[in-house]
Amino acid sequence: MLKTVLELVQEARAGLRCLDAAAARVECAAKHGTVVDVREPGEVSAQAVAGSVNIPRGVLEMKITDIAPDAQHPLYLHCATGGRATLAARQLETMGYRNATVITCPIDAVCAAMAD
Repeated sequence: MLKTVLELVQEARAGLRCLDAAAARVECAAKHGTVVDVREPGEVSAQAVAGSVNIPRGVLEMKITDIAPDAQHPLYLHCATGGRATLAARQLETMGYRNATVITCPIDAVCAAMAD
């Protein structure tokens, strides 16, 4: 039987570290981490998140080492709803990254928290 995207995201989220946007902002600043926006460029141009680096989910594995060559570097991933960020964080763990955190709130909340 085929799995739905929701099922894949639920499975991927098991064991991942998740924070809301306000907590992620504080922690990211304290740990000198990087906020990674895994949305597509068109989504980012319509609603950008201050201080984030855009690496679309489809090219994450090819581009992430450009901004985070250290497997211990704290990464805070977000998208529009949390699904792509969850799948991205799981893939980063598979690649060897040890400090990937999913920001688990809608994009409006991420924009508001990161703008302060």
